[in-house]
Amino acid sequence: MKLSTPHQLIALSVLGIAAATFSGASCAAVNADAASALAKKSDCLKCHAIDKDKKASSYKKIAEKYKGKADAEAKLIDVLTKAPKVKQQDGTEEEHKVVATKDAAEIKNLIGWILAQ
Repeated sequence: MKLSTPHQLIALSVLGIAAATFSGASCAAVNADAASALAKKSDCLKCHAIDKDKKASSYKKIAEKYKGKADAEAKLIDVLTKAPKVKQQDGTEEEHKVVATKDAAEIKNLIGWILAQ
């Protein structure tokens, strides 16, 4: 069956959108090695651990807190870039350290890694 030109354009548009959607999903994959390296470089692991509370909540607990929340990334960007006061496990408050990069992609990758725990 031969499609008319308008139908061909529609079919190509649908294929293009599908390709962009699937390629975007693979680009959004977390680079765990880069995120872990940034966490170490930024001294995040002095207060946080993956699966147990230290001075601050574990990344697993943070991921549970933000699971399914549309504003999770935005809130964590603020914490990692604006140094707000945060509550520690012992109830005291302390200024959160700023992550050791200004690169938005690196920060989003780190947040993706934290939320994937």
